[in-house]
Amino acid sequence: MTETKRNPDFDSLVPAVGFTRRGFVATALGAGFALAAQPVMAQTAIKTDSAGLTAGEIKIGELAAYRAQPAEGKNLPTILVISEIFGVHEYIADVCRRLAKLGYLAIAPELFARYGDPRKLSNVQDILSSIVGKVADKEVMADLDACANWAKSNGGDAARLGITGFCWGGRIAWLYSAHNPAIKAGVAWYGRIDGETNERTTRWPLDVAGEIKGAVLGLYGGKDQGIPLDDVEFMKTAVEKAGGKSRLHVYPDAPHAFHADYRPTYRKDAAEDGWQRLQAWFKQHGL
Repeated sequence: MTETKRNPDFDSLVPAVGFTRRGFVATALGAGFALAAQPVMAQTAIKTDSAGLTAGEIKIGELAAYRAQPAEGKNLPTILVISEIFGVHEYIADVCRRLAKLGYLAIAPELFARYGDPRKLSNVQDILSSIVGKVADKEVMADLDACANWAKSNGGDAARLGITGFCWGGRIAWLYSAHNPAIKAGVAWYGRIDGETNERTTRWPLDVAGEIKGAVLGLYGGKDQGIPLDDVEFMKTAVEKAGGKSRLHVYPDAPHAFHADYRPTYRKDAAEDGWQRLQAWFKQHGL
C-alpha cells in the first residue's frame, strides 16, 4: 500500500513513497505531471486538446509561461492561471486549454523558476523548503504584472483581465486581485486565507480583503484539513464589511484540491460545479 504524507498547508494525499515515473516527462512547461503529484488518476484526469488553439510555452522576458488562446481573434479577455506548489505541469496547462476553448487568452507563468523546478522533485517537503519557501510575494506580484503587460501587447484586452489559482495559487489570486486594480474578477480555489508572515510572505488574503477593487470568488472544501472553516467565515465577514463584491462558497463534503482531476482528492460534482461558477463569475464581472 502506498504510504502518504499530509501537508495541511498545501496539499492532501501526496505520495511519499511508491510513486511511479511512468508517463512523466518534464522537458517543457505543461509536459507531464509533477513527480510529487504521482500517482496520476488516469481514469479521471481531463485531457483537453489544442485543436483550434495556439498553445505552448512562451517567454515573457526571462519568465517562462504556458499560453493557450483561440487561434483566431484579438482583444481577448485574459486570465492569469496560478499553479499549485507543483508548478506548471500538465494539469495547469490543461486548465489553460479549457479556458482557451471558452475564448480566453490564458497564461500560466512558472513563478518558481528562480529557485528550481518543482515538477522534478518527488517529495512535497523538499518542494516547500528548497523552492516554494524561498519565493517572495513581491516577486510574484511583479511577475504577474509582466504577464498582464505581455497579454496587452499580444492579443489580450487590458480592460478584461482576470485571474484564477489553485492551492498556493489560490492565495496568490486573492493577493494579486488586491495588488492590481485592473483585475476585474478572480476565482481562488482553496487558497489559504491566513497564516504566519515573514519577509517573503508578508500578507494573507484576510489582510487584503478591503483592498480588492474587483471581485473574487473563493471556492473551498468543508473537509479541507489545511484551511479551517473559521478562516473562511472570517474572510466572508471581512469582504462583506469592506463592501466588496467578493464571495466565498463552501462544498461541505469536499477535501482540499477537489478540482485536481488527476489526484485522489478530486471530487467530480464539486469540481464541475466550481467550473460552472467560474464561468458565470467571469461573465458576470465583464470577462
